[in-house]
Amino acid sequence: MDELDAPLSSRLPRGKGNSKKANPAKFLSEGLGLETVRDLLWHLPRRYADRGTLTPIRDLVEGENATILAQVVKYGEPQRMRAKDGVRLVVTLGDGRDTLTMTFFAKFAGQFAHQKADLVPGALVLASGKVSKFQDVWQLSHPDYETLEDPEDGVDAVNRPIPLYPASKAAPNWLVRQSVAQLLDGLEGQLPEFLPAEVVAGADLLDPLAALRAVHAPRDEAELEAGRHRLRYEEAFVLQTALALRRASTARQRAVARTASPDGIAAAFDQRLPFPLTGSQRAVGEEIAADLARPHPMQRLLQGDVGSGKTLVALRAMLTVVDGGGQAALLAPTEVLAAQHLRSITAMLGDLAGAGTFGAHERATKVVLLTGSMGAPARRAALLAAASGEAGIVIGTHALLQEHVQFADLGFVVVDEQHRFGVEQRDALRAKGNGIPHLLVMTATPIPRTVAMTLFGDLETSVLTELPPGRADVQTVVVPQDRPAWIDRTWQRIAEEAALGRQSYVVCARIDTDDEGGEDGTPPGEGPEEEPAPDDALFEEPRPRGGKPGRPKPRPAAAVSQVVEVVRTHPATAGLRTEVLHGRLPPAEKDDVMSRFAAGEVDVVVATTVVEVGVDVPNASVMVVVDADRFGISQLHQLRGRIGRGGLPGTCLLLSGASEGSPAGQRLAALARTRDGFELARLDLEQRREGDVLGAAQSGERSSLQLLGVLRDAELVAHARAAAVTLVAADPDLSAHRPLAAAVAARVSGDTEAFLERA
Repeated sequence: MDELDAPLSSRLPRGKGNSKKANPAKFLSEGLGLETVRDLLWHLPRRYADRGTLTPIRDLVEGENATILAQVVKYGEPQRMRAKDGVRLVVTLGDGRDTLTMTFFAKFAGQFAHQKADLVPGALVLASGKVSKFQDVWQLSHPDYETLEDPEDGVDAVNRPIPLYPASKAAPNWLVRQSVAQLLDGLEGQLPEFLPAEVVAGADLLDPLAALRAVHAPRDEAELEAGRHRLRYEEAFVLQTALALRRASTARQRAVARTASPDGIAAAFDQRLPFPLTGSQRAVGEEIAADLARPHPMQRLLQGDVGSGKTLVALRAMLTVVDGGGQAALLAPTEVLAAQHLRSITAMLGDLAGAGTFGAHERATKVVLLTGSMGAPARRAALLAAASGEAGIVIGTHALLQEHVQFADLGFVVVDEQHRFGVEQRDALRAKGNGIPHLLVMTATPIPRTVAMTLFGDLETSVLTELPPGRADVQTVVVPQDRPAWIDRTWQRIAEEAALGRQSYVVCARIDTDDEGGEDGTPPGEGPEEEPAPDDALFEEPRPRGGKPGRPKPRPAAAVSQVVEVVRTHPATAGLRTEVLHGRLPPAEKDDVMSRFAAGEVDVVVATTVVEVGVDVPNASVMVVVDADRFGISQLHQLRGRIGRGGLPGTCLLLSGASEGSPAGQRLAALARTRDGFELARLDLEQRREGDVLGAAQSGERSSLQLLGVLRDAELVAHARAAAVTLVAADPDLSAHRPLAAAVAARVSGDTEAFLERA
């Protein structure tokens, strides 16, 4: 492990000068942020090029990719180009009968230093690239090449995949390949096995050095796959060991056991429920109650599809904790959702939420809201109720995390929409308890089982598999934005529903036309569809005259400020009571709009994705999403879940400018085809790839999961999890497996660990 942490500058030879070849460590650091031996060895190829078969020079075909084996006949002098800035280097190769040239381009001659060192006359070269002709001479422009020691090596080398690394101008592919090879040559016998012998044997794994050689310099596809298998399993096992250690640590911690009283507030609430719990709600409730009754902190993930009744399950658990003498805090990601939770929970509780008021139930508690925008008097009252213990349930946003917010006996933390919060935020709230509070994290975004096992392996998982009775069917239709008649029919449908006393949402990606993206200034979902919108799309903006020909930029997504004017002026909807809702409105105005919408005093709300989660208006029957191709599958599924909640059949209209065969078109077709959130989550993950879900782009660091595909490698993940659980059960602190403990500490720590909990 010490060797892996050595700086590259101490392991890569330093020559004279300051070129890439003379000072590789410097350019790898500046160009790719690679500092140590470990950094470089786990900077894995992103893909591999296939050289194909060797082609004699005389058999070359213009425009095709070819690989030739030849000797350097002449190394030319770099020549300055006349037509444009820069220099050109021409190297002539021959195969004994014919010749061709390799042509390289650069800004200045000094950039050809590595070619000058490699391509000396007589050197044997295996060169691959696209064939063209220049002045009636065959040439390869900027080919990939390598020099060989033995002519017979060429026949073997042509079958070897060419690794292509994430590279940069400062650290090109050849520099990474050359540096990796130097490191691997110097590591013979210095890379000890850190996985337990029984794990290596049980999964049929290569040793670590052989695996790295197989991935960085594979002789063939079979060797490459064997190396990948080792690294995938290694990634899975290290992560699952870290999660198993976290579970074991939690099991050793102490928490106050909380149980419901037979005549307490939880029992009183259950007695007045106007509908029976679903079998799934009852089963999950029993799992949570059993966890709360233990003297160890519960850590449980509750997931369920849109409308499955997660809030009710969480409320029953909060009341159990109140019965047990503690307080519960519900952390919501937005003020709109926090206010919605306050309204729905107090409505469900009735006089059970009126502690301290006339006519309250004898077992009543107090429910308070705490947000950053509250007025000073209301805020002081909420803070006092939490600190004194008067409030059994405190609902809030990030304002709950501030240092001056105190609780008398915080026994239970519920985190709604787990993916909106970082681990630091979650832990900041848990730290406000006298001991360690029980934890329930909820998500309405269904997570495929193997993803949950990878990301939330330290949490017990409960899934609500049924929808409560009264949920109506929702029909989803994709509406092409280049069909004016279809768009007119969309607004007519809203008017027809309003005539029946029903209400509608219209959701947009941006607040105003000046915004770059959505509520927080970033594009929603996976970002804009890669195709330009049709010329006659719904809100097409004029394209500038002139400019270079080519593909036009995608049309900006329609904004709330635009669409609300369309709704207010269209003949079908002009007379409807229409309001706007987005994150920049003052909190009081947001709350007023939602309150009037819930009371049936507003027909249409034109909003951003602020209504994505939690907003519950049973009378809403239509959801229109403008520029739906700009949103991700999960986001659209959440939006669709806002309707059909009160027994009324719903209609979700997805206005789109994407073609049917495009990725966005496929997303929308899947939404129209099914309401199964788990199926949609799987498709979402397949489209975005694990790299987007688990990769460095989201964590801000090199991810510890580079090869592991949580869908593709589901069986491997399950095998690694079982092996890790067995190992940690027998050796809870890894005292007998110190190399493994070091690997876990090196690969799953700091930002990576926080990211895995946040993802």
